[in-house]
Amino acid sequence: MSAAGEHRSHFIDLRPFRASPAFTRMWLGSTMAGLGGQLTIVAIMLQMYDLTGSTFAVSMIAVAGLIPMVVAGIYGGMLADAFDRRAVALLAATVTFGSTAVLAALAWTGTETAWWLYGLSIVNSAANSIVLATRQAIVPRLLPRELLPAASALGGITVGIMVMAGPALAGVLVALTGYAWTYTLDVALMLSLFLGLWTLPALRPEGQTVRPGLESLRDGWRFLRRASNIRLQFVLDIIAMTFGQPLSLFPAIGAVLLGGGPITTGVLTAAVAAGAFASSLFSGRVGGIRRQGLGIERAILVYGAAIGGLGLVLGAAALGWFAPETVDVDSPNLVLITLACVALAVAGAADNISSIFRNTMVQAAVPDAIRGRLQGIFIVVVAGGPRLGALYAGTLATLTALWFPPLLGGLVIIVLVATLVRFSPRFRAYDAENPVP
Repeated sequence: MSAAGEHRSHFIDLRPFRASPAFTRMWLGSTMAGLGGQLTIVAIMLQMYDLTGSTFAVSMIAVAGLIPMVVAGIYGGMLADAFDRRAVALLAATVTFGSTAVLAALAWTGTETAWWLYGLSIVNSAANSIVLATRQAIVPRLLPRELLPAASALGGITVGIMVMAGPALAGVLVALTGYAWTYTLDVALMLSLFLGLWTLPALRPEGQTVRPGLESLRDGWRFLRRASNIRLQFVLDIIAMTFGQPLSLFPAIGAVLLGGGPITTGVLTAAVAAGAFASSLFSGRVGGIRRQGLGIERAILVYGAAIGGLGLVLGAAALGWFAPETVDVDSPNLVLITLACVALAVAGAADNISSIFRNTMVQAAVPDAIRGRLQGIFIVVVAGGPRLGALYAGTLATLTALWFPPLLGGLVIIVLVATLVRFSPRFRAYDAENPVP
């Protein structure tokens, strides 16, 4: 089958691997490094909860890194539009590697504190946002436009492997070996990221370049003001992630509501990835869908409904339904853990389908000379939304109950997204065959 031919199978389209060995190497390196990164994300959350016993302190890990991540993502996008994108990604990956190595060293010497965890997670997230933005700006230079949806679906496989295996493995490693070995394994896995990036060709931006600075920022802002389709998809994703991201609640849910402790935390997080993985695995026909704006709306509505369903399951746990006599680390509520995993798997699948459409829209509709800056904003939205979500969930759960943030958030997502898209006919009519930003 040619690169331009139609993919007729429901199974994932693997043509990007055949079309570009450079894309294949970058995908493999990113997948392995991302798996290690998930080990560290979950281990930091669990360690913070061990040190403080506070759900709010766990949620503040994400919140503390929000502003540095926003600045790094935007500035990293400007760097990607001014210099060799391969060199920019390699430099940022080196910073990410260094911060993880320091975490491992602190854990081995027993000198880690809550403030060290906050500081190093900030450095890690800021550098990683530059890597992600630059890498996504590189993809359209390695593949033809018709294969971009397939490349995004393969990204869903990456996320599925990362988040499905990573948190579950992190929970087991922390429980059986401690934090030091968990961070050390991430250090080892991150080496593969350098292989994927190092073997890329030099990739300077096409067209007129603007040096990083205020004028570059203004240039990107002017483009975004004209790009109503890109702008609205950013807004929709922020809504979904702000009101529908219960990840920061998982340690407390595993400790006091559903039982099972760190292993339940890992299983719940892995359920999201299992849904993303399954939806990517059967995404073969997604690349043929032309009404991508409509696809984004419907996927996010399903996501909101699934998050609301999680809130109902947690509410049942609070009422003691299906619970053993004592719910703790050794006596989990297996029935409600299963139902929670089903709701989270549906949410993960819906979010992944939305992500395929959103990522393809940015890569196909935005010119190469400005793609780095728009990818920087895209990464800020994708990574910043969950941090706002951590603040929303952690604060509201502290004031009310663990089940209330997802239940309310799911309803808010459905109402806001349906309303905004209804008054945006241009977004609903977006045609992938004629990508207009």
